[in-house]
Amino acid sequence: MGALLLAREWLGLRRRAVRPSIDREPPRRLLGLLERLPNRTGIAATVLLLLGSAGLGVIKGGHVEEFSSALSDARNAVANYAGFRIKTVVINGRKQLTQDEVLASGGVNGRSSLLFLDAAIVRDKLKGNPWIGDATVLKLYPGQLRIDIVERSAFALWQQDGRVAVIADDGAVLEPYLSRRFISLPLVVGKGAESHARDFLALLAQYPLVRATTKAAIFVGERRWNLRLNDGLDIRLPEHDVGNALAALTKFDKEDRLFSRDIVAVDMRLPDRLTVQLSEDAAKNREELFKKQSKKKAGDA
Repeated sequence: MGALLLAREWLGLRRRAVRPSIDREPPRRLLGLLERLPNRTGIAATVLLLLGSAGLGVIKGGHVEEFSSALSDARNAVANYAGFRIKTVVINGRKQLTQDEVLASGGVNGRSSLLFLDAAIVRDKLKGNPWIGDATVLKLYPGQLRIDIVERSAFALWQQDGRVAVIADDGAVLEPYLSRRFISLPLVVGKGAESHARDFLALLAQYPLVRATTKAAIFVGERRWNLRLNDGLDIRLPEHDVGNALAALTKFDKEDRLFSRDIVAVDMRLPDRLTVQLSEDAAKNREELFKKQSKKKAGDA
């Protein structure tokens, strides 16, 4: 009915006077109400109807993000044309990340304009990158963007379920271990090792003789640590008094060359003793030596 009224207004038609007749049906209330509306109301209603239909189609079709992106690109294009294009980007504090990686993390691209760039949103996006601990974003009109970031440092390699990742000192996973530039980092293994590595490795660094021969630190049962030395020797450390155990290891190696002996494991979990497990060859040689000594004693008797 609105479309019919609109067409009648455009064609310049007017209602003709009709004599009252007892046979004429009274007009419907809705039609009468529409006829009493001001001029151009039908046009406005039609436009609103079309806009509502378009909006519903965008939402139902799952194109909200694309539509928002198109609107953002359109307004950025107008701002760039008006002289607010980002002509210079200054990034301070980056070491591991490239400039393109920083801009991509902040959502800044070649279509972005300085006028409509939200510095707070860019900062939040930057902090979503695990390498970036903090960030500051400044817009310097008419065309310069300055980004200051504080990068996390690669602290250790963490292995769990066969996967190795680079972690920061707070345990945050920075990236999968793919680059050999991190090969010199200490290796910690096991569930929970990433969050306890900082304190344990700081303690281990106080005993350089043990630290220099350690290949990996293994977190066992989320309670205590084992050490795997470069030659495969396992050191089972106690849950408590770990510093005293590391000091004892240093002493045993200096005095008795413990790490150079033909052994496969050293168990220090009990506070009053140290248990050493021999290798298979060393165990056989020890057994044969005992047999020879037993025969010699029997012969002498």
